[in-house]
Amino acid sequence: MSEDYSIYTGQKKTFTIPDYVLFSLTLAVSAGIGLFYAIKDRNNVNSKEYLSGGKDMSVLPVSISLLVTFLSALTLLGTPAEMYKYTTMFWWLCLAFIFAMVIASVVFIPFFYDLDVTSVFQYLELRFSKPVRVLASLIYILQTCAYMSFVLYAPSLALNAVTGFDLWGSLVAVGIIVTVYTALGGMKAVLWANTFQASVIFAGLFAVLIQGSIVMGGFKNAWDIAGNRSRIYFHDFSFDPTTRHSFWSVVVGGSFFWMSLYGVNQAQVQKSLSCPSVFKAKLAFAVTLPGLILIVSLCCMIGIVMYAFYADCHPIKFNNLISKTDQLLPLYVMDILGHIPGIPGVFVSSLFSGSLSTISSSLNALGAVIPCDFIKPYCCPNLSDRAMTILSKTIVFIFGGVAIGLAVLVSQLGSVMQTSYTIYSILNGPSFGLFVLGMFFPWANAWGAFVGALTSLVFMCWVGFGAFAKVSTDNSSPVFTHGCNWSVTTTAMTSTTTLGTTTTSVMTTVAASSDPFIPMYKLSYLYYTPTAMAVLVIVGLFVSLITGLQRPESIDPRLVCPLFDRLFPCMPEMILRPLRCGVKHKRKYRKQDLEEPDELPEKIQSDHYVVESPADVEAGDVKGGAIDRCFDPIGEETSKPEELVTHL
Repeated sequence: MSEDYSIYTGQKKTFTIPDYVLFSLTLAVSAGIGLFYAIKDRNNVNSKEYLSGGKDMSVLPVSISLLVTFLSALTLLGTPAEMYKYTTMFWWLCLAFIFAMVIASVVFIPFFYDLDVTSVFQYLELRFSKPVRVLASLIYILQTCAYMSFVLYAPSLALNAVTGFDLWGSLVAVGIIVTVYTALGGMKAVLWANTFQASVIFAGLFAVLIQGSIVMGGFKNAWDIAGNRSRIYFHDFSFDPTTRHSFWSVVVGGSFFWMSLYGVNQAQVQKSLSCPSVFKAKLAFAVTLPGLILIVSLCCMIGIVMYAFYADCHPIKFNNLISKTDQLLPLYVMDILGHIPGIPGVFVSSLFSGSLSTISSSLNALGAVIPCDFIKPYCCPNLSDRAMTILSKTIVFIFGGVAIGLAVLVSQLGSVMQTSYTIYSILNGPSFGLFVLGMFFPWANAWGAFVGALTSLVFMCWVGFGAFAKVSTDNSSPVFTHGCNWSVTTTAMTSTTTLGTTTTSVMTTVAASSDPFIPMYKLSYLYYTPTAMAVLVIVGLFVSLITGLQRPESIDPRLVCPLFDRLFPCMPEMILRPLRCGVKHKRKYRKQDLEEPDELPEKIQSDHYVVESPADVEAGDVKGGAIDRCFDPIGEETSKPEELVTHL
């Protein structure tokens, strides 16, 4: 290998002028897209246009935006570092993507599309109560702000590591740019900016993988080196829930985590609802799936090549090159690509593109949730559509500033990928559990949902923060330092001799074993989402039993998902009928045909018919009299006949 690499010289390569130019262009183009749509739609202040793209977006930008929203700089930095520091077990996440995306597209997205809600939390009020909706909205706001701070900090850390560019200067600059173009351009700017950013991400990943493979004499050679050093490992099938990454924790835990992201997360559902039909929304998911697998696989392959490159000289703390695992990839990029002007700039641009896509989507989602769930229902019920749009833009500006402020706290934490997964899952699990309880368990009532959510949230905070405070485990595979150029270092490294080579010591410390909750604290962070969901469902059903179970036949059938009908549509009716748990999933109802019409929710009671689509009206199913009042799918009065749901 060349002798000008950092592990031989003790010096990091830095950006050149072409690198800065390409990096600046990435930010400028993203901002330009936002400004373009701000000018183009300057006379259009319709809130649905701003928040949902007018429900007329094509499949391509929606699918690409769905792809990159949660594959941020955390994934681009964290996944290669995971391969380097541990093993390839995390690669099983690609299998989890398949389960998560199929179920999300078949079960959750059609459900929300039929409801036609702006905020997914409106469903929780219809199904349970306002307090449940408010609680879930607050949890979402908290988790979104936390996640944005992580994805804003990570690429700024990378830029600082490879260029010496001021960490907080780049963080604030990027935060301001993404806030401005999201606030001005709305959903259209988010989707098309994400499309551009995805192209930059792929360019950066392919450049690093191809050049890295060339340097190592081919990917197969890098694979062999990693295999000889215990990095290639796919066969941990332990059922032990404390195993950090086993087949089951990655596939099962990862499936639930990503299912929640694509099935009920406001940012993703909001994008799906921007498609003109359910079919196109499902098509967007189908296009997204191979993209998810490709990006994660590229990151894993880069991690293997990176490990092979540093196989004999672990660069962490070597001559103060880098201090965190999350800085490994930027250092590696500068080592192998630093001699090609502009290419390192493309890679760093890809990191920031990942973060820009995530933050813009999250800010746009907050711009929908806060006005719909808090301001309009409680403060300004008569808020005009124009005022709603202006309010959404203002909220985007405010929470862009909040994300920048919270990024300061993130800098004090450990590995960005695992820490972000952990914190996000603690808050995400209870929220996901509420939707599961409402959609699939018609017996659950509002008391069960509220108490279950609080219990799940407290329990997961206890487990998560208990693990952070009392359990510190590092099961890293061995790293070697015998190939380092020790003549250039002035920093001593603690080392031990193993099989005639030098390896850094890996310590595992656990709090005093007298604590009976230590096994619970050691739960794999990937199990946090399904655990939180299970706790909420169990507690919710138990409390519902005590306070009086909901009668399934009294629930508006639009508020309960026919799970088995969705998953197994070809199953015989005699089997499907009892699986609907007494909920009558029909297209329309006549009050006189129902056994106990007074048990129906007030919003769907009528002397005539309850209609779910304009097609029912056109077919002549509603007879007699003019239409006096129209209601949208969540029971709010509207003057638009095409949104007709109930004829009173």
